[in-house]
Amino acid sequence: MVNYNVRIAHQHDIPFITKIYNEGIEDRIATLESKLKTEEEMLDWLKDRSGRHKVLVIEDEKNTVHGWASLNVFNSRCCYSGVVDISIYISRKMRGKGLGKLLLRSLIQTAKDEGFHKLVLSTFKTNEAGQKLYKSLGFREVGTYEKHGILDGKWIDITIM
Repeated sequence: MVNYNVRIAHQHDIPFITKIYNEGIEDRIATLESKLKTEEEMLDWLKDRSGRHKVLVIEDEKNTVHGWASLNVFNSRCCYSGVVDISIYISRKMRGKGLGKLLLRSLIQTAKDEGFHKLVLSTFKTNEAGQKLYKSLGFREVGTYEKHGILDGKWIDITIM
């Protein structure tokens, strides 16, 4: 049995993070982003985050990163400083093996440790696997923005949890 470790992401994780995010972009199931990211763009993304807005990775015993998750600014107004948006991506070959749940549990704890009291996320209405994961850890569906974003020329419904 393989043991997995969740830890704070570092700059040397950027090749893994970029590859995994680009798989998510290519698969068209978890982000409206359609242009693949470069390692330089993702390094800037990592460097430009506040100290509270952590990025976590999940790695195996050989230090191979199989997924990442992040705490993202929900709204820059100070009245929303206790609310954080989350993202989570698992490498294509490791989806459905329980890594998402391990990573999300750690992200929830990290958010608590950073003083956030509410986590929110947006997911494709059609992303049943993602919604099942989120619901298993206490997230609930708040509503759906119909025809909220365009991907490949089609309007996509976005569910808020």
